[in-house]
Amino acid sequence: MSAPAPSPSPPSVVWTPDYLSYQLSPDHPLDPVRLDLTMRLSRELGVLEGVETLTPAVAPDAELLRIHTPGYLNAVKGAPGQLQAVGHGLGSEDNPIFERMHEASALLTGGTLAAAREIAEGRTRRAITIGGGLHHAMADSASGFCVYNDAAVAISWLLDHGFDRIAYVDVDVHHGDGVQAAFLHDPRVLTVSVHQHPATLWPSTGWAHETGTGAAAGSVVNLPLMPGTSDAAWLRAFHAVVPSVVRAFRPQLLVTQCGVDTHREDPLADLRLTVDGHRAAFAALRDLAEETAEGRWLALGGGGYGLVRVVPRSWTHLLAAVLDRDVDPSTAVPPGWTSHAHERWPEIVLPTTMGDDGDTAHEPWGGGVGEAASPAAAKVDTAIRDVRRAVFPLLGLDPDDPRD
Repeated sequence: MSAPAPSPSPPSVVWTPDYLSYQLSPDHPLDPVRLDLTMRLSRELGVLEGVETLTPAVAPDAELLRIHTPGYLNAVKGAPGQLQAVGHGLGSEDNPIFERMHEASALLTGGTLAAAREIAEGRTRRAITIGGGLHHAMADSASGFCVYNDAAVAISWLLDHGFDRIAYVDVDVHHGDGVQAAFLHDPRVLTVSVHQHPATLWPSTGWAHETGTGAAAGSVVNLPLMPGTSDAAWLRAFHAVVPSVVRAFRPQLLVTQCGVDTHREDPLADLRLTVDGHRAAFAALRDLAEETAEGRWLALGGGGYGLVRVVPRSWTHLLAAVLDRDVDPSTAVPPGWTSHAHERWPEIVLPTTMGDDGDTAHEPWGGGVGEAASPAAAKVDTAIRDVRRAVFPLLGLDPDDPRD
């Protein structure tokens, strides 16, 4: 009898303080301090106790060229020192040019590749890099604060290293347009995005009728939600759509972009989730990976502009979910972290617990028109029906059957 295969190591956490070099400008909303505050909070709460983080390397050009054009890479490398915009989306208000822009951007991509490699080579089933999730970058241009699309690069790499069915689920408030564009015609990749409605928020894409083309019809799923959607309604919509399409796709690996700009305090968008809602979403994604992908889960960061009050708590819950070290929302924020944050931001009223007292109880979608028992639930039912009717038949599912 042969010896049993060794169990994979605990989840991998990819991190380096050099991630903080991705600083688009001194006053840019995508401030990397949110990453530092997250790691500090996670350490002080014991979430990272005993965890040896994996230090990434800069992604080589050959890997970036999986998604990006040679001309774009040359533009990124040559942009620092230029006095004006250089094309390719570089030098705009959203995507300003900064020193060592290529190196900082390629390092974030290298982190996501390192996390992907840990899973592909069997050392772990779960890996996380909160520096990743720059989902708007396009093949030939920067977009939406994103220079290189680390998620798309890593998915492309995974397709060449043992995987041929990958589900990508994006819960950022903005549509995951760059990843969708990269795999729009590829039936091996399912891209699912739950985001604020494109009629009300940039990038104005991600409509329910966008479902993929040709052989990839049904491999694109978009669930747009109206401004004001809160925890219970968001979770109702998520559970009415996302698990069904992922189950039908039968992925070998789940990749998730876990932006937290859906929070009610986020200055750049209009959804109304709480930290508690984020925690529930991350737990649902973990369950989905366990159910559909033998536990293989690559978790990335993303958007989030409540730099001090929101992102550190929400992504600490994400790290905790990946590591199976869930933190109760009533847990007090550690005084050491509070002291550090207060010293730098004395004007901000800091949170005292790891939750917002959000109500994550939600009514499961039942399939009937007008069956919702509350206005909050009824508010998302049009979105649920639209996306189910658009994409479920393409996946062999019944859009009107709540069991599908």
